[in-house]
Amino acid sequence: MSEKIRVILADDHPIVLAGLRNLIQAEADLDLIGEAASGQAALALIHDKKPDVAVLDISMPELSGIEVAQRLAKENPDVRVLVLTLYEERSFVMRSLAAGVKGYVLKRSAAENLVQGIRAVKRGDLYIDPSLTDEIRQGIAKKAEATEQGNDARELTEREASVLKYSARGLTIKEIAARLDLSAKTVETYKSRASDKLNLRTRAEIVRFASGQGWLEDV
Repeated sequence: MSEKIRVILADDHPIVLAGLRNLIQAEADLDLIGEAASGQAALALIHDKKPDVAVLDISMPELSGIEVAQRLAKENPDVRVLVLTLYEERSFVMRSLAAGVKGYVLKRSAAENLVQGIRAVKRGDLYIDPSLTDEIRQGIAKKAEATEQGNDARELTEREASVLKYSARGLTIKEIAARLDLSAKTVETYKSRASDKLNLRTRAEIVRFASGQGWLEDV
């Protein structure tokens, strides 16, 4: 008999947490080893228990599920993160993937898709809720292709990402400098470094990359 998949749950709503607990405990191949009600508690629990899969709500006190995923990508990359959320917007999906999340499941379809998602991410697959629109799935495919080509936003520093994001939105070097309280020369340096890291040579390529990351969603 194969080993059970060790799972941790984190959600700040007790009723939701109880429902998720029931879903997981009903499966013979899943082992629920801990629960948390905040992002900080989830992070501590994950470091302590070292589960195979962490199921995290995106909106939690202290740290969001995406912030926890970002920390785990650096501190405990063997743990696979699946986020469970109400948010169906493409920008949230892209932001989650950029943070290292391997599964994205909507709360409204958790009963049908959560267990399947846990098994998929444990295998090393990327799992996206089937009820999300084709447009979102196409965007995810583009982002995956860009990552395979070496264009991964996680390679950027926070400043480099900010400069590239504003550049994609059409701001000039001077406008970006004013917004970030930097010199124009420093902004040019950040933009050059970011473009080199991602192998982006034209403004069109920068805009396509930014779109794939969901950076243009709230323009």
